[in-house]
Amino acid sequence: MKTSLSNAETRSSRRGKKVSFLILVCVALLGFLAVTKGLHAQGKNPLAGDPKAAKLGEFEFRANCAFCHGLGARGGGRGPDLTRAQKRHGNSDADLFRTINEGVPGTAMPPNGATQQGVGMTEEEIWQVISYIRGVEKKADAASVGNAAHGKELFYGTAACSTCHMIHGKGGRLGPDLSTTGSARSTEYIVESVRNPSRRLAQGISEAMKEFSQEYETVKVETADGTKYVGVVLNEDHFTLQMMDTRENLHLFEKDKLRAFEKTRESLMPAYDQKTLSEKDLQDIVAYLLAVGAQ
Repeated sequence: MKTSLSNAETRSSRRGKKVSFLILVCVALLGFLAVTKGLHAQGKNPLAGDPKAAKLGEFEFRANCAFCHGLGARGGGRGPDLTRAQKRHGNSDADLFRTINEGVPGTAMPPNGATQQGVGMTEEEIWQVISYIRGVEKKADAASVGNAAHGKELFYGTAACSTCHMIHGKGGRLGPDLSTTGSARSTEYIVESVRNPSRRLAQGISEAMKEFSQEYETVKVETADGTKYVGVVLNEDHFTLQMMDTRENLHLFEKDKLRAFEKTRESLMPAYDQKTLSEKDLQDIVAYLLAVGAQ
């Protein structure tokens, strides 16, 4: 009888321990979910003002974001300049969290962890990245850079920017569309592109499915009948070339039927030195692009 009672007590004790263990696991899981939900649900960054979080965020940014947004978050070939206080898809902490975690449909911004770049981030790591972004933001707006209204006059007038560049459907097509450049490119990038366009060829803002943004390489073509064309490369493979000439006409050529074909990295855009475009006028044009980009 004693042995039978002892066995029953042992089984009961084991069941009790098992139930206790399961309760502990459930409590721990609920606690974890409550913490992570709290991190996500907050409208403001719970790690704001924490230098350690910002430092960890810089590491996460380099691993997961810098490929598109560049080192220092100043913009890259695909992603916009994040040092701007004005963000295209929302400026609040909650907006930034949503953009990073869910991506932006129809753009090159993927959901968190959806690419082979980096390994995806936890909610806490996303907040760390936001802490880093807040730390590198520059608060300057268009008004502090120059006179946007005068910049618009120059863009469509004496500076002749609109001859090759378009903003919101108005202007030329030979160069990149500049409608979003003010939010996607740093001020330094824009200034360098005007002063020395061949140093770093202009890049368009990438379409969602393009791995790399288009560079505006100059191309010179001579056909079999001796007709010559100069323009920019639009698309190219081993056998064909699609280009736009300086009159904005599109051409598709089979390479093996061309008499001459040459690509160069000397931009068709002229270099605007300070005699051609004063520093003040350039600042006004930059201010206009910033104002347009913030719309």
